[in-house]
Amino acid sequence: QVQLVESGGGLVQAGGSLRLSCGASRSFFSSSINAMGWYRQAPGKQRELVADITSGSTNYADSVKGRFTISRDFGKNTLYLQMNSLKPEDTAVYYCYTDTRSGSRSWGQGTQVTVSS
Repeated sequence: QVQLVESGGGLVQAGGSLRLSCGASRSFFSSSINAMGWYRQAPGKQRELVADITSGSTNYADSVKGRFTISRDFGKNTLYLQMNSLKPEDTAVYYCYTDTRSGSRSWGQGTQVTVSS
């Protein structure tokens, strides 16, 4: 299983930006990872998919399209989520994940993002 460590969360005012990072303990290539992405969970709500990269294609939740950008750095084994024009409704704990070709999913520990109005 891949160990994932997130960072970059914090408190920001509405309209501001944050960049989340998710560092993997192993190479994306050697781990046979074929999908990775970010979920978030707000208090009292279900976890929802924010953005993912699957077989090289990126996908975004409608609520973040045009504001968030997912990317990865193979050299650093790190997944990123650039979040711009943040809104109070983006407040949540953000989790990164990876999926291998064998169907194994790994999760990060989560990082809190709080957007004040």
